[in-house]
Amino acid sequence: MNRKIYITLVLTLAFLTKSCDKFIEEELVTDVSAASYYTTEGGFEDGVRATYSTFKPFYGQEIGAAMTTFGTDIWTNGADGGHKVFNFYDGGLNGEARYIRESWDNWYKGINQANGVISRSVDVEMDEAQKTLRIAEVRFLRAFFYFNIVTTFGDAHLSLEETAGIEVEANRTAQSEIYGQAIVPDLEFAIANLPDEQSDYGRATRAAAEFLLGKALLTRSYTSFSEGTDASRAEALFGNVINNYGFSLLPNFADLWDITNQENSEMVFVISNSKAQVDSGVDRFGHRWHLYFLHEYDVRRGMTRDIANGRPWKRHRPTDFMLTLWDRTVDSRYDDSFKHVWFANKDEPATDAVGDEPARAAIAIGDTAIYIPGPGKDIDWPQSRQDGVPYLVYSNDEYNERLFASMNKWIDPTRPDRQKTQGQRDFILMRLADAYLLRAETRLAQNNPTGAAEDINVIRMRAAVPGQEAATQITPADVDLDFLLDERARELVGEGHRWWDLARTGTLVERTRLHNPGAAPNIQDYHMVRPIPQNQIDRTQGGYPQNPGYPQ
Repeated sequence: MNRKIYITLVLTLAFLTKSCDKFIEEELVTDVSAASYYTTEGGFEDGVRATYSTFKPFYGQEIGAAMTTFGTDIWTNGADGGHKVFNFYDGGLNGEARYIRESWDNWYKGINQANGVISRSVDVEMDEAQKTLRIAEVRFLRAFFYFNIVTTFGDAHLSLEETAGIEVEANRTAQSEIYGQAIVPDLEFAIANLPDEQSDYGRATRAAAEFLLGKALLTRSYTSFSEGTDASRAEALFGNVINNYGFSLLPNFADLWDITNQENSEMVFVISNSKAQVDSGVDRFGHRWHLYFLHEYDVRRGMTRDIANGRPWKRHRPTDFMLTLWDRTVDSRYDDSFKHVWFANKDEPATDAVGDEPARAAIAIGDTAIYIPGPGKDIDWPQSRQDGVPYLVYSNDEYNERLFASMNKWIDPTRPDRQKTQGQRDFILMRLADAYLLRAETRLAQNNPTGAAEDINVIRMRAAVPGQEAATQITPADVDLDFLLDERARELVGEGHRWWDLARTGTLVERTRLHNPGAAPNIQDYHMVRPIPQNQIDRTQGGYPQNPGYPQ
């Protein structure tokens, strides 16, 4: 912690052996064995820190972006990248897909790491209250990884014991049992034993555990194995997060994306990153999402790639539907989430008319080079007006896989050079606005649209253009599941929730078919879960069942 928790320790290698992996090859890189070191107080503390490190290979990396934004109603593919199968839902989305394998492997590594820390804790001599606190952290993390597994893959392997050697047997446990044996009891233990605050920023707290249990119960409430109190319990948990820990919404939505203002009053739980560790390469992961949502500005007139505007990898672009969601006359969130103007960073001489390209006056460094009006304002820029200005203007009908509205939430102008892929931003897993929206969802599930509207209006009031506060407010009659999902898109766009939101609510296939032309021809009901990795099937004695619909 103190932004050092995520350095992967070489001493964790023994714990990173995943259950059911018979092909693992381990190399002893230290004379200190985990068996002896993790039973010391210092080793135990390091083992807890190492469990947190399992977040890093997924969140903030391209794997997380591909698996949580592609193939939804609001995001489709850009020009580049090798993982478009997650958008197209074609035959390449199968158990051999690299990101399918890596997500499964990584989350089970985290689970086994947690299991190892818990089992070794019995032999650790230290203050019992401190030990219990650390075990609560690890159980929170284990629940987090299991929640990711069941919401991504459905039924899966369940083990609450450390696997220290070769294991070739695996079970396929129903999601209901994974909730009942792992996710819910782990989070209940965490809530009972975690503090309200931790001195090390980034450690789990009681609020984070209540948030996650609320989301788990809300998710379970949609299933055939739901329990009758799931939605009401989730509502109470989100209410605790909102009311009991001193969190508050920032006055301005734009302030959330100020890189100098990351540890703010809205953050419930984040994956912290250290600029020093990222820039030096000690942390080889960092936060890379600043790369993936940018159009190809750097080949346009008056522009070259620079740090301030980002390195555009052109992975994810908005669907046409996404760009209809904001009323920009009353709602500031589109303008605060997307970039509109690129200022010239190189001089450009005047040009003569050539073919369909009009003559353009010279532009100098600092002048406007590119302008994207965006939804609701494209109409003000007919071609005749575009042709009359020295800079380039692109409206929606000119968007393509290389040129599109660019999301600016994760831009990182602090990188040491324009090629650096790792950024220093924290990755936000839980923030207060999301707690309000999730509580609204629990209230809607209990036929309380009035309560849902109240929560949504808190978020919309913060987002209001000055003077338009009343115009942003909705009534209970406005609230249904589609409206709530639209509101989640307006608030949380590009934050890694969308695929899971649609899968949770059972709307993935319907909404994606309606709004994502690239995905519509292929998406089927079975795509509500991902395929089981082929290497899991191959390495399990007797085989391992593939999810229905996917090739065995």
